[in-house]
Amino acid sequence: MYIYNVTVNIDESIHEEWLAWIKEHIPQVLGTGKFEKATLTKVLVEEDMGGVTYSIQYRSYSREALDAYYREDAEKLRNDGMKKFADKMLAFRTELQIIDEYTVNFK
Repeated sequence: MYIYNVTVNIDESIHEEWLAWIKEHIPQVLGTGKFEKATLTKVLVEEDMGGVTYSIQYRSYSREALDAYYREDAEKLRNDGMKKFADKMLAFRTELQIIDEYTVNFK
C-alpha cells in the first residue's frame, strides 16, 4: 500500500475559500479510481512563513495505480488548484510506503 501525501500551505487571506475548494477537489481525485480513501488533516505546527498548513493523504491501491494517476490525472488536477490559488498556495508532494500497521485495543 502506498500513500500519496500532499502538504499545502495556504495564505490566510484565501484559507476559507481553499478549504471549501479542497473538500470538492478530494472527491475528484478519488473519482480517478486510483485511490481507496483520503484523509484531510491540519498540520498543528506554526509556520515561520505564516499561513495554514494541511496534509492530504491519499491511499493508493498499488504502485501501479499510483503510477497510473501520475500518467493520466495528476497534471490536470494539480493545475486546477494552481490556476485558482496561484501564489497564495505552496504545495509539495511525498510518497510513503506502508510497511506494517498496528493497532491496540485496551479493555
